[in-house]
Amino acid sequence: MNLIELLKAALYGVVEGITEWLPISSTGHMLLLDQFVKLDVSKDFWDMFLVVIQLGAILAVCVLFFHQLNPFSRSKTADERKSTWGLWAKIIVACLPAAVIGIPLDDWMEEHLGSPFVIAAALIVYGVIFIVIENVREHRALEIAESGTRPTGPKHLSRPSVEDDASLASLADAEAPVQDVDSIGWGTAIGIGLFQVLSMVPGTSRSGSTIIGGLLLGCSRTAAAEFTFYLAVPVMVGASGLRLVKYFIKGNVFSANETAILLTGCIVAFVVSLLAIRFLMGFVKRHDFKPFGWYRIVLGVAVIAYFALVA
Repeated sequence: MNLIELLKAALYGVVEGITEWLPISSTGHMLLLDQFVKLDVSKDFWDMFLVVIQLGAILAVCVLFFHQLNPFSRSKTADERKSTWGLWAKIIVACLPAAVIGIPLDDWMEEHLGSPFVIAAALIVYGVIFIVIENVREHRALEIAESGTRPTGPKHLSRPSVEDDASLASLADAEAPVQDVDSIGWGTAIGIGLFQVLSMVPGTSRSGSTIIGGLLLGCSRTAAAEFTFYLAVPVMVGASGLRLVKYFIKGNVFSANETAILLTGCIVAFVVSLLAIRFLMGFVKRHDFKPFGWYRIVLGVAVIAYFALVA
């Protein structure tokens, strides 16, 4: 068992655990990391590893949100269990666009859109989109605060003032019509699912595309982020299962070293994901997504500059 390869796998786990949930593109970061730190494995194993390592990340969602996602919980009332089943129905429906479009195009996307320049372009474009969306939401919220009016929405929600909250970002979020996951309707769920299709392009970010969709469709940052986490469960399990089937159909089997590499990556991704999810849920309660947008732009420019120089 090669210790160096296990350390590399652990590094990939750290990157996966952080970037899977922050809207900065996990696949993009993993492919970029591969340019500098390569695992000593076959191409078939690498292609499988890149996707299946996400199982470690998704396990963190199952642990952190077990109560919310468990329709069999005895601590829930009959109405609460019914609501949980309804949430799962919305999650499945929201996943259908990505499944219908993504499965047939999976191999083509992998072959043609994995270049550093495609990743960089996606990082920059969606970084700009995040900044524009947040600026528009905050400008609108400020106008509402100054005029003393508010759009139609949940009447029980109090609207903080800029002075009280010291944060225009928080004020903008308070004006969102959809404040929590339970308030997400069928149309909004399907719309977010359609935005998830955009994440097929490396560098876009699955969480980034669905969060953008949620914000544009009237969700608060917390509701958009939480629904994004829930969508990841069937999407990642399905994608990982598909990659494993493709891997074994080709006649591949795991060696002892490959098994250790995969397990190391998944375990580290799980632990880091626990921290990343908690960080993001705390962060979005008081801040907007613009810092992630600026990070994407800076990274995208740096990637273009680097690969233009070494080309």
